[in-house]
Amino acid sequence: MVIKPDHSEHYKWGNNCDGWHLLNTDSLSVIKERVPKGGVEEMHCHRKAQQLFYVLQGVATIQLGKETYRVPRGEAMHVPPETPHRLENTGEEELIFLVISQPHSHTDKITL
Repeated sequence: MVIKPDHSEHYKWGNNCDGWHLLNTDSLSVIKERVPKGGVEEMHCHRKAQQLFYVLQGVATIQLGKETYRVPRGEAMHVPPETPHRLENTGEEELIFLVISQPHSHTDKITL
């Protein structure tokens, strides 16, 4: 099945950020997200879900526990379950990335 973001379920989050559910099952979630320059996500973790953030455009700054990483286009960051993390766009252009969660993380988020 071909999946087009323009025809996928859309939602807003954070400070003017967008997400599109490309795949949304109990065992796997794939979301395309857009974060404008200066956009930031709150620190949180997931009880069960592991996540992979794959950057398609821009540079993500990801805080993973007490460490901070710069993740440019074409690179990814793995976040194990129960690991505090947050993502920020500190770059000069909008950030576009895929977040792949296994199992899905929709009811699994704990804000810290």
